[in-house]
Amino acid sequence: MTVDPQRVIRDLKELRALTCDEHGAQRVAWTDTWLQARDWFTNKLAGLPVEDHLDAAGNRWVTLAGGSPQALILGSHLDSVPNGGWLDGCLGVLAALEVLRAFAREGTPPVTIRLVDWADEEGARFGRSLLGSSAFAGTHTIDADRGRLDRDGIRLEDALRRCGVEIDRFPEAEAERAHAAAYLELHIEQGPVLESLNLPMGVVLGTKGVERHAITFRGQEAHSGSTPMNQRQDALAAAAKLALEIRTIARRHSDAVCTMGSVKTFPGIVTAVVGRCECTLDQRDLDPQVLAQMYAEARAASQRFATEEGCTVEWSRIWGIEPVPFHPALIALAGDLHCLPSGPLHDAAEVARADIPTAMLFVQSLKGISHNKIEDTREEHLALAIERYAQLAARTAEWITCRTGLLARRN
Repeated sequence: MTVDPQRVIRDLKELRALTCDEHGAQRVAWTDTWLQARDWFTNKLAGLPVEDHLDAAGNRWVTLAGGSPQALILGSHLDSVPNGGWLDGCLGVLAALEVLRAFAREGTPPVTIRLVDWADEEGARFGRSLLGSSAFAGTHTIDADRGRLDRDGIRLEDALRRCGVEIDRFPEAEAERAHAAAYLELHIEQGPVLESLNLPMGVVLGTKGVERHAITFRGQEAHSGSTPMNQRQDALAAAAKLALEIRTIARRHSDAVCTMGSVKTFPGIVTAVVGRCECTLDQRDLDPQVLAQMYAEARAASQRFATEEGCTVEWSRIWGIEPVPFHPALIALAGDLHCLPSGPLHDAAEVARADIPTAMLFVQSLKGISHNKIEDTREEHLALAIERYAQLAARTAEWITCRTGLLARRN
């Protein structure tokens, strides 16, 4: 199947010129700039023999009917974080469009080809990532999400309504799963692994599970000048010990990561020993047993450090998701590529959670940087990734055809 990678790169640059400023991409979901990007994408569909609609969660579906209703889904997301990069998400959407064009040029494909632009993958405005794809997968949390507020006090429910989406209708998006036979996504790596290995791209084993907790150390506020060091109950000291210990915990496991990303102290003044320290812990790994072990180790360490500093410690779970492995047959179809797990979450994980065979390709990110205006990938690597993505799509369409035929014969 012949694709034109340079057209995809031109489209990406055109989208960058339209929706980026000097600080980076501004396609935050449910904003005017995001809607402008979607209108721009509509124009790219001109002349294609496709059906185009939004589902009840705001996901965009473009369908090229095939010889079978069994569908190969290709996609990613157009939305970005504030001041984001020019490739995150939109590479996958525009590469999927180019593959759909190639299928259309060859006539009726053997299976139906569907392109999806997931709504609000980033969760940048309201803090709820994978919103549209979770509605598709049936893992949405409507009651917990409807009242989420952005920094201006606008409710998620109201922002969706302004864009024609009613949060109470989210379950209707599950209808799009009918006949879904496989899902493929191309994405930038957003990390330094492929560059460190001098490899242009890789295939993803799955997305790491996440355990995210809030931890509160409680000590005793006291005057910083009059309280001897050996008589302090310093909550920050206990938290600082944990912040260092989680690095040791993660390094005991090859691909695991642990991050203390937020630390708040109270009363938070220079003349007082910290009486309360609130921090957050994010732990990720592809193996659920490793994830559980790291959590147990971190919790035990926090208690040990609290005791050492004369403090108490409390934990509360913020959020979590189990590790999501991708489909081994589709990973094999990607060919001789380096295999690596994904630390960041992706819409592909929600699709896989819906028991739809899923695979992802990563293309190298320069300096491993993403969610930043300097995010970049060499154009020759982009071109190679687009071509390999098209090859994987063609092979997957054949795999669906063979698999469907085998199942039919068995029945």
